[in-house]
Amino acid sequence: MKKRIVLSWSGGKDCCLALDTLTSQGYEIAALVTTVPQEIGRTFGHGERMEMIQLQAEALTIPVHFIKTSFEDYTVRFIQELQLLKEQLNISGIAFGDLYLQEHRDWGEKVAAAAGVEAFYPLWTHQAMVDTLLESFIQTGYQAVIIRVLNDILPDSWLGRLIDSKFLLDIQNTASCPLGESGEYHSFVFDGPLFTKKIELKQGKIIELETTKKLEFSDYQLIPK
Repeated sequence: MKKRIVLSWSGGKDCCLALDTLTSQGYEIAALVTTVPQEIGRTFGHGERMEMIQLQAEALTIPVHFIKTSFEDYTVRFIQELQLLKEQLNISGIAFGDLYLQEHRDWGEKVAAAAGVEAFYPLWTHQAMVDTLLESFIQTGYQAVIIRVLNDILPDSWLGRLIDSKFLLDIQNTASCPLGESGEYHSFVFDGPLFTKKIELKQGKIIELETTKKLEFSDYQLIPK
């Protein structure tokens, strides 16, 4: 019998690689879980539109559950919603795509324990091994584009770049963690082996925020593969 769990989902490469890994290991992903600030309609993790996360969920044929919260009650709301999902979906755990930052894992294990479920970290590794994980993501065949960069680390010319073999070489010559684990960059996955449809993206404008720059898409839609 497959173990039913939910997956914390930002829309980027790490959570997608976690999904691919968990699926290959026989886990059943009952839902994707994405946090969004109340009244904004964008994700907490990457500041992406909720509609784009919904397109990913539809393409993956996995339902998405949005947790609407604020920074102040983030942990409390996450626990409450996880308890609700435990009852509604009969899940036994939640998986996260974190890589090596211990404080992130400590938080995830704390909220999982409070909700009465198990925390899974399928990608957990040593910082020195992140190049291998990035290479693994590229080899799986998933397609991801850079949607956000930290101003002091990467120039806005990185926005819109595909995560491919050239990206793997170039990112190693920057001050960024190759996988952007500390928020140096964020990505959006639009196609891959588990996608039943592809998300077609049309690049729009670059928005300058306080410490980051973000690529906004002018249009996005599901198309047949």
